[in-house]
Formats: sequence, structure tokens, C-alpha cells
Amino acid sequence: MSSSRPALLHADIDRLLASSVPASSAASATESIMAIDAVSPRKTIEDEEAEQQTGLLDQESGVVDYRSIASSRDPRRKRNVLATRAKYYIPSLAWIPQYSWSLLGGDVLAGLTVACILIPQSISYASSLAKLSPVTGLISAAIPGIVYAFLGTSRQLNVAPEAALSLLLGQAVQQIRHDMGREIPEGFDALGLAVSSVITLQAGLFSFMLGFFRLGFIDVVLSRALLRGFITAVAVVILIEQLAPVFGLTKLMRTADPEGTLQKLHFIVTHAWEHANPLTTTISLLSLSTLVCLRWFKSQFQKTWWIYRLPEVLIVVGLSTFLSGEFRWDKGGVDILGAVSVTTGERFIENPLGNNRWKFLHPTTSTAILIAVAGFLDSIVAAKQNGARYGHPISPNRELVALGAANLVGSFFPGTLPAYGSITRSRINGDVGARTQMASIICSVVVLIATFFLLPWLYFLPRCVLATVILLVVYSLIAETPHDVLYYWRMSAWVDLGVMTLTFVLSIVWNLEAGIVISMVLSLLLVVHRSSKTRMTILGRIPGTDRWKPLKENPEAEEAVSGVLIVRIRENLDFANTAQLKERLRRIELYGIHKLHPSEEPTRQQASVLVFHLADVDSVDASAAQIFHELLEEYRNRGVDLYLTHVHHRAYKTFAKAGIVELIGADAFRETVADAITIVESTPR
Repeated sequence: MSSSRPALLHADIDRLLASSVPASSAASATESIMAIDAVSPRKTIEDEEAEQQTGLLDQESGVVDYRSIASSRDPRRKRNVLATRAKYYIPSLAWIPQYSWSLLGGDVLAGLTVACILIPQSISYASSLAKLSPVTGLISAAIPGIVYAFLGTSRQLNVAPEAALSLLLGQAVQQIRHDMGREIPEGFDALGLAVSSVITLQAGLFSFMLGFFRLGFIDVVLSRALLRGFITAVAVVILIEQLAPVFGLTKLMRTADPEGTLQKLHFIVTHAWEHANPLTTTISLLSLSTLVCLRWFKSQFQKTWWIYRLPEVLIVVGLSTFLSGEFRWDKGGVDILGAVSVTTGERFIENPLGNNRWKFLHPTTSTAILIAVAGFLDSIVAAKQNGARYGHPISPNRELVALGAANLVGSFFPGTLPAYGSITRSRINGDVGARTQMASIICSVVVLIATFFLLPWLYFLPRCVLATVILLVVYSLIAETPHDVLYYWRMSAWVDLGVMTLTFVLSIVWNLEAGIVISMVLSLLLVVHRSSKTRMTILGRIPGTDRWKPLKENPEAEEAVSGVLIVRIRENLDFANTAQLKERLRRIELYGIHKLHPSEEPTRQQASVLVFHLADVDSVDASAAQIFHELLEEYRNRGVDLYLTHVHHRAYKTFAKAGIVELIGADAFRETVADAITIVESTPR
């Protein structure tokens, strides 16, 4: 039979052509069909889904698309589908072959601009926050960005070290140093590099697994209030951390070794006036003032691109380095960057778990998970903002895979910091002209060149200037906090305000990990609590009609039959929202739509007839069906007549399997509420 199908197929085509077109046109039409079959156009996933839906519609209307039938058995179609899937999972296979040289100018300009911002930032994050070699920051700003460019879906996202994540890593490294009784060394730091590599490896693996198992929805689970509280706490912690190098108190603080944030603040307040280095303090204030003034000056010339795009950070870093070398500020007690080795380990590429680094896995896992979650949330916000702005889709799951792969590859370079997307740098990237991921590749290449050739020129760079660069980042982190606080206050969103405050206070008083973890657990509990409340309402009849509407939303609706309670369940039933169904039904039965304290006397009599309106219940899982069976059995034992109306076919099959149909009888399932009420009214009670 299979051998006869092609002959029948061509016979049908010839018959259709002969009946619908003149003979002179039949040959050309046949050639057109053969040409269409021979050419396989590039299709997106959306195009394929649209073709499948069109084919179904054509079959339903009696029109057979013979070309689609033939092509479905064509091996070339399978290759096209495979190629489409490959482009979907590896976006670079799609944008690189179609790259237009007209986009190169904008991508090059964006890559150079972001690199000028990223180079001093990465050095600052690595040396001041992570307490590692400056090279680790530069490598972290280069390697993960290249990997992400090939796997990520966002065209403007810049992946590099972030202040908050570098601080978390630095605190973990410092804690392990403290536990092992080691001080922060001046030069090569094998312990810090090992811990950093292990944390980056775990963060990358965790991100990758979240994306692989399609758990990208976590960005909608954690509230914005929680993130705002955490970001504000991070900003305050960074501010207090950087006050020591700003006043030249780094060595004294290292000797005193205050542990918590509040202890460090007390140390700064106690020693800043008496022990601060005057020259370092002056340089810090002048650098910060220059950065602020240059940023303000640029904002006045937003339409003059060559002024608006001036890299103020790079200008201040270069100028301070030159002046420091000319006037030898290091002889006046100013701490400078000094000689920095380009290599960070024994080899340029190493196994992150080699050399007995397994012992660092357990004590750093919680930090790595926290970095992965916080980094992804920041990244997905930046990616979605640019995706909406420039009109390209963003897949959270593929973003997780790309970010995870970027950090996994980065972990093989000793000491690499976790790298995730930045909202600020990504916005600048798009503003300057980035339209593809090529901008990230160019930026990473520039940073790599700077790593090998620029560092010797930064020998006299004052570390207090790096601290002022971070202080400028602190301002951007807390800039939106007052707006959010006032918004929650105006909206009377006390739960959100409480979550934000709790996250901030715990992060400052205890530590950042405790603050975010406890707040995440609280946020998840709030989500579970809200989802566990089945949405339901009491229905009443509109006088003079057979229409039934919610009493809460329609004042004219009334409960026409005494002792009859009509409840509409407004969502699918699952194990989470059905657990409290019995208690909520009891409250509705006794107190109606009004919110009263359980200690008050009931305002209604117990129902003798209970009608469930289930039009909104499309599915019922096994646990929910079991609980619903127990609930109906309890009502039945109490002598309450039960009716289920507007039941979907899928829900009915589940009820049948769970024994509910057998329990209450097939006659209890009615098509409409009016049908059930007619039976109730005609039955003597």
C-alpha cells in the first residue's frame, strides 16, 4: 500500500490541476509545485507552528494540502527541522551567517565604549570587593562575555563581574581565610583563587541546570520588594567596605579585623578622624568629585554623542595614575596598585577542582547558589528591558543555560569571578549602537588586549581611586530605593514594604547571605500561601432571569432558594489550593461573602443543598480529586444534596476515576446551574 501512495498522490495533483486551470497553464503550475518542493526556505519555529495549524484547518475544511503531505516524508524537511532547532538552542548559528556589515560600526563603537567602562570597574571589583588580583576581574570581563555571545538570546546584554556578586564572593573568601587562620597576602593568593574558581564553577553549574530543567520562571517568584531590599543592603555594605581605602585605613582595618558590617562602620567612625591618611583622603574626594562633575557635564550634552560617550571612569583612572607616578604619591603613604602578574595561577587554564580543591565545595555551595539566583535575576531584567526596547524575544531558560555555560568555561581560568548581566552596562551598550552579540565579542577582545598590555601602565594607580569608582556604582544601586519605598507606602503595600525592610535589616545586621536566604524563603511562603487559597465566590440569581452572578460583584443578585448555596470555583484544582478547600467552604457556608473573625457567631444557616459551578475548572490533579472526594463524602454524610454543573470533560474523567461520580451519582452532574436549581425546586424538602 505504501508503494501505491506516490502514484495516487500525483494522480490527484494532476486531476486537481486539470479541473482548476487551463491545459496551457497546467505544465507551468506543475513546474511551480516541483520548484516549491525543490526549494526549502528557511523557517523559524513560529513559521513551522503556523504551517501546522494551517494544515489542520485545511483538513477540517475538506482541502488537502498534498505538498505538505509529501514534504513531511522528505528527509530534507527533517534536516531543515534539525537546523532550525540548532539555531534555536545556539543563537549564534542564526545571527552570524546573517550578520550585516552595516551593523559593524555600531557594534564596534558599543564594544569600545563598554570596554572603557568595564576595564576600571573589573579591576576595582576584583581588588577592592573580591580581594583578589586585578587580573581576575579582567579575565572575568572577557571570557564569559565571549561564551555568552554565542549562546545568549539577548543582543545587548553585557556579561561581566557585578559589584554585589563580587562582594558575596569576597566575603566567602574572607570567611574561609579566617577559618583557616590566614591573612590576606600582598601578592599571589592561591587560596583566594581556588575558592573563587570553585564558587564560579558551582554558580555556573547551578545556572545551567536551572535552564536545562526549564526553571526560568523563578524570576517571577521572587518579588521586586525583596530584590530592592537586597540591592540596597548590598549598596550600604559596599559603601562601608570602601570607606577604608578612601580614608587610607586598609592596613589598620586588616589588623583590627572587624567581622560584621556594623563593626566595620564603628571602626571607620572611630578611626577616620585620627588615623586617616590626609593625602589619600584628598585624592579620594577629588576623584569622586571629578567623576560626579564629569557625569553631570555629560548629561548636559546628550545629543552630542562624542561628549555624552566620554568614559569618565577611564579618564579619572588614567589621569590619577599619571599624577601618582609624576608626584610619587606612594611615598606619601598612598596605597597603589603596584606590579600585577598577568597569570593568576601555575597555568593559564586549570581544572577548577584540581589540586585538592574539593574541600572548598561544601562551605561555598550556599554562596554559589545565592550568586546564581541574584545574578540571573539582574540579568533577566536587563535582557527583557533591551528585548522589549529593540524588538527581539528573550527566553529565560536559554539565558540560564548561556549564563551557566559562560561561568563554567570561566571557572577553568584560575580566580575568575562569577559573571552575569548588568542593567546599566547593557543599557549603555544598546544606546551606543549595539544591535547584535558582536558588540560583546568586541568588548571582550578589547578587555583581553588590556589585560596583557595595559596593566604595566597602571602600576601607580591609587587604590583609593578604585574605591571611588565603586562608590559611583553604589549611587546607581540605591538611586531607585526612595521611589520604591514611597510607592509601596502610597499603595499601602505593607507586605512588600515589610519584606524589603526585613531583607535590608537582616543583610546589614547579620550578613548578606542570611538576609537574602531568609527573605527568599519568606517570599516563597507568601507565594504558596496565596496560591493555597482557592478562588471561589457565592452566586446569586439576577431577578427575573436564569443568569447567576457573584453576589460580591453584583448587588442586584440574590440567593433565591433558602438553604441552597451555589459556589463557583474560579481556578483549576491542585494539591496546593485544595488542601484548604474544606475550611474555606465552611467559612463561606457560615459567614457568606463577609470577612468576619472565626470567633464571631455565624450569620448564615448551614446549607441543605450545595451546587458547585465548575466552568473555570479545566483540570483536577489526583491529590485534589482525593481531597474533593473526602469533602463531598462528608457533605453527603451530613445529608446535604450535591450538584456539580458546567463540568469539563477532562475534569469529569478525573472525577470518575476518583470515585466521585459513583459517590454522588451521575444525575448530580448537571449542565447548568439553572438545571440543578429546577430539580431542587421541584423536589419536596
